[in-house]
Amino acid sequence: MNKTVKTGAMLLAAYGTSIAVSKQLAKNEKRAIRPYFTGRAPYVFAHRGGMKLAPESTMAAFNEAASLEVDGFEIDIRVTKDDVIVVFHDAYVDRVSNGTGLIADKTLQELKTLDFGYYFKDINGDYPFRGQQDAGIVTLEELITKFPDKRINIDIKDRPETVAGMKAPELLNELITKLHAEDRVLVTSFHDEQTARFTALNSRVATGAGVNEVRKAYALYTSGYGHLYQPQADTFQIPVSFRGIRLDSARWMNFLASHNIAVGYWVINSIDEMDDLLQKGAHTIVTDRPDLAYHLIKERYRK
Repeated sequence: MNKTVKTGAMLLAAYGTSIAVSKQLAKNEKRAIRPYFTGRAPYVFAHRGGMKLAPESTMAAFNEAASLEVDGFEIDIRVTKDDVIVVFHDAYVDRVSNGTGLIADKTLQELKTLDFGYYFKDINGDYPFRGQQDAGIVTLEELITKFPDKRINIDIKDRPETVAGMKAPELLNELITKLHAEDRVLVTSFHDEQTARFTALNSRVATGAGVNEVRKAYALYTSGYGHLYQPQADTFQIPVSFRGIRLDSARWMNFLASHNIAVGYWVINSIDEMDDLLQKGAHTIVTDRPDLAYHLIKERYRK
């Protein structure tokens, strides 16, 4: 046996021993399942209310999605100049309204003067929601109150270092507590710091993993040290692939499920892809097309 082969064999043996020893020492404590995730799976969430069917993040979209029996809504939140939490994705209003400027620089009353259905175009190229009353800005309080039977996946969009971002976790906690909505909301953010800030205020509410948390779990999973992973979140809401890495294998989903982590995928707008993910073990599908999901779920999963 030459020196290179011998060294490789020694390293492989050390690796195997390391995994075996770490398994014996690991504390495999499963994360308790929050009330938010005790409903009948799979869950279907309308992304921004179902943005392919009606203007995103407006009551027009939420009403349409509710009529299609979605389990809930996947939404984003921003904080206004007067500290009101509104349901909105972008930092600026320009892309979807007839206005311009930052959400954080506008009061709720200023936002209410804008038409958020202005740019929505239907399949015929028409603008059916322009000037419609239900295509205005929606506050988070309005959404939670109007749909008491729906789960709401709330993504904190304001960056943690901004003024609005520093206020967001506390304002969100105050609102959830006021509305007694702890068991039917999920708090997520791409910024792990925002989720951590919220959890420090309220540990009862279910939370989703940020980018760093997902990376840590995936690194342990692929290295053979998955047994060392201690979840810090109740769900992973992830794309099917990230920078060329596939995140949609049944084995990966089973790994997460073994830690009581519900895995959800966004944004899935094909019936075939929805079905494939659910067959592999996905818990949640986030979609712009709740109409397509409605037919799939009715035909295959809830007859």
